[in-house]
Amino acid sequence: MNKQMTHSHNNPVFPIMIAIAIAHLINDTMQAVIPAMFPILKSELGLTFTQIGLISFVLNMFASALQPVVGYVSDKKPMPYALPIGMISSFIGIAILAFTAQYWVILVAVLFLGFGSAIFHPEGSRVSFMAAGSKRGLAQSIYQVGGNSGQALAPLISAYILDIFGQRGAAFVLIATTFGILLLSKIAKWYKKQLEQERLAKKKRTLVSSLPPLTKKQVGIALTLLFTIIFARSFYTTNITSFYVFYLMDHYDVSLRLGQILIFTFMAFGVVGTFFGGSLSDRIGRKNVILLSVVVPMPFCLALPYVPLWTATIFLVIIGTLIMISFSVTVVYAQELVPTKIGTMAGLTTGFAFGMGAIGAMVIGVLMDHKGIDFTMVVVSLLPLLLLVAFFLPKDTPASAL
Repeated sequence: MNKQMTHSHNNPVFPIMIAIAIAHLINDTMQAVIPAMFPILKSELGLTFTQIGLISFVLNMFASALQPVVGYVSDKKPMPYALPIGMISSFIGIAILAFTAQYWVILVAVLFLGFGSAIFHPEGSRVSFMAAGSKRGLAQSIYQVGGNSGQALAPLISAYILDIFGQRGAAFVLIATTFGILLLSKIAKWYKKQLEQERLAKKKRTLVSSLPPLTKKQVGIALTLLFTIIFARSFYTTNITSFYVFYLMDHYDVSLRLGQILIFTFMAFGVVGTFFGGSLSDRIGRKNVILLSVVVPMPFCLALPYVPLWTATIFLVIIGTLIMISFSVTVVYAQELVPTKIGTMAGLTTGFAFGMGAIGAMVIGVLMDHKGIDFTMVVVSLLPLLLLVAFFLPKDTPASAL
């Protein structure tokens, strides 16, 4: 029995990996409806950039504060059925959002979405870890690709659904959500069975870290550096995904639809980057991939506000691919820094990314209202300079060499 258990621990369970990635896609598509609605809410309800920033802030801050808590609780006591329950909460949020004209009701609706998301991410990350076997980087990548693909759908939803049907168009997403709730109920059954097997075998899955033994102080410093990287990256990508469309319309005089398609291009290449990042980090090491995603896109980020539209399009592809290549890698790196707390670290890193995106949206909204769109874009283009702290991260051994 024991022999078989250890064997199955190393074998990746691909159907579950893919299923949880699809669920992640649906979860993040629902999240993505919010920024997709910004141009619509601005024109239909006449909201200011600051009010729009506040919607994003409430959604992400709530999800952000709750995620590490959910991660911590699920490290102590995993809750398989929390997954479908979380998605039901998001379903309620979208349903309210599609049919309200009141600003405060919109804020309440996004709380339901935030709650759903906060439950999904740490638990989903744990399912992905359980299904990963020896392929940690790959599993986290497949899982994140689901999420980032969902987010990348936002501009398309905006251009092809909301632009045509207005705010009510958001209700279309509920069809996918219903499928997601059923899918997560199935995954929850598998997850519960895994937990029972672990209990019988009295063997908890532990994580083999690719990092050298570090003191508490070194781990603390490394986490601080990691969070600085997540801060700058989230702030920067929030700017592109939520506000850059206004810059494109204002500065280059493009239509909303074309603007959204350009944002989609940025995000779609981000998905490509995320996918290759994980398996690449299994080969060449986590730190090297993080460095790659910092150094190469830097000049393009700095130059983006000053180039003509066709160049900006190419730059968006390069920045999207490279800045997101380290997205799943930072989660795995954090988990390897503190290998005993998988859920907590997944909750903290994703939660922090959400939180920084939230604060970013708020700050950018206020800046745009007071200083104008052009000024804001120039300021934000300097943020990636902060990413250079990655050079000071502890070096890890590539998983392939372990």
